Formats: sequence, C-alpha cells, structure tokens
Amino acid sequence: MVEWIKSEELIDFSYSLDWMEKRALKIFSGECAECVWLLEHPSIYTAGTSAKIKDLKDPDRFPVIKTSRGGQYTYHGPGQRVIYVMLDLNKRGRDIKRYIKNLEIWIIRSLEKLEITGETRSGRVGIWVSRPDKPILLDGTVREDKIAAIGVRLKKWITYHGISINVNPDLSHFTGIVPCGISNQGITSFEDLGKRNNIADLDNCLKETFEEVF
Repeated sequence: MVEWIKSEELIDFSYSLDWMEKRALKIFSGECAECVWLLEHPSIYTAGTSAKIKDLKDPDRFPVIKTSRGGQYTYHGPGQRVIYVMLDLNKRGRDIKRYIKNLEIWIIRSLEKLEITGETRSGRVGIWVSRPDKPILLDGTVREDKIAAIGVRLKKWITYHGISINVNPDLSHFTGIVPCGISNQGITSFEDLGKRNNIADLDNCLKETFEEVF
C-alpha cells in the first residue's frame, strides 16, 4: 500500500529534503511503506543539477537552494501543489525513463479531469498547455505555457522529489529565473487559464488517477 500524506501548513524546503532522504532509506529497508506527500512550500527558488547561474535573474528575491534533483531552476511557493513521490523501483522495475513517463501520464490524466489539456513536448521536461489565445511567437508557432514541472532523484532505486503543479501561485515570481532553462515559452496556472478549481480538487484527481498509472 502507498501511504498518502497531506500537509496543510507550508513546509520548509530544507526540512522536506531531509525528510525525503530519511524516508527513502526506510522504504528501502522495509521499515516504511512507499508514499506520496502533498504539500506547499514558502516562496523559494531551487536549483537542480543542471542549473546555470545565468538563469538566476533575481537572486535576492527569495532564498535559493541547490538540490540533488534533476533539472534546472524552478520556483516553489503558496498556491502551487508540490507532490513528492517516493516509490520503490526495485519492486516496480528499475527503469527511470519509464518512471518519468508515468509521472507525465499521471499529471495529464489528472488535469484532464479538470478540463485542462496538458501535453508533453520533445526536448522539454514537464507538462505544457497550448495558448492560442496568446500572441504568436516570432517563429510563427503557437505559444505554450508550462503548468507542471518534474524533477526526480533516486536513492538505492527509491524515488524522491517529484512534481509541482501550478494552481494559483503568484506567476510574477517566475520572472526571477529562467524556469527550467526555457526562455521562449511562458508559465501558466489553473487561475491563469480561467479555471476555478482549487488545490483540494487537484488532490482528489491525483488520488483517483494514481493507481491507473502506478
């Protein structure tokens, strides 16, 4: 059984890192069950293992923490649902590409229940929403905004870190970085798309679709 944990208060990012690393070892040893942790963080910028310092445009706006997850710079803050996924790939198959693909499918199916069409794009990590309502880009293509980010890490083939989905964060905070190193697209949220769904609605959809994928 996978344990679902939901934190109502904002969780300090450094605390969550320590908690996940300890939980991953306990899952590996069989002391604890696999788990999915639903939470929000206070406003913070995090740097993944591929982060480039030139992409940190406003280093003084919020604390910046280097992490061991994959990816580049991202923003976390109130109104964004963070989902830390701790699964045992020793039992589920040691295939990291398949695991990331399953995360993408899980997000897309959850968004679909809320009438949001999320899609993947080759060469761009995360989930994207087509924005024909926005100005066409200089190359003539339709703008696409990112609604969900993915960044994972493994310890003894136990996954941790995970995904973040923008419900109603302050999108202006993303201007302090080049999110995930991509400068020619935007960032969106449920609120920005005109959706009235809240984080609780998203949580319900995530739970409903989890077993379909994992």
